Amino acid sequence: MALTVRTRDVPKIPGAVKWYRVSAYITGVLLLALVIEVVIKYTPLQLEMQLGKGPFFVPNGTAGEAPGTFNLSIAILIAHGWLYVLYLFTDFRLWSIMRWRPSRFLLIALGGIIPFMSFVVEHRMQQKAMDTYHDLIAAQQREKEAAR
Repeated sequence: MALTVRTRDVPKIPGAVKWYRVSAYITGVLLLALVIEVVIKYTPLQLEMQLGKGPFFVPNGTAGEAPGTFNLSIAILIAHGWLYVLYLFTDFRLWSIMRWRPSRFLLIALGGIIPFMSFVVEHRMQQKAMDTYHDLIAAQQREKEAAR
């Protein structure tokens, strides 16, 4: 038997969807930046990215060593890692409010580690959650009208 959203959790759905969407887009964009970083670092290009004085692309292992420079390659790795954790928290919050099956949680979690998948999964999960929300609100309205 499928679980349904608790009545007390219905008002929480739009907020949970909003935070999930924001974290999905941020994670997705950082994952694409991470893919670019890995491609330029581990292919014959052997380059890293840096900000500050000097060129944007520098030989592998030299980013951020010069005074006034910042190793953007490492920053992308760290930012994606921590923001993926935030993504998992928002994923868990939406999943637990909606009371979806565990496999859906895993599907959403994969969205943060497979390039472009976070955008596709975000769209589908947001649509499912908001459709459920609108159905529940309509059912609550019908119950109120029937009670009059």
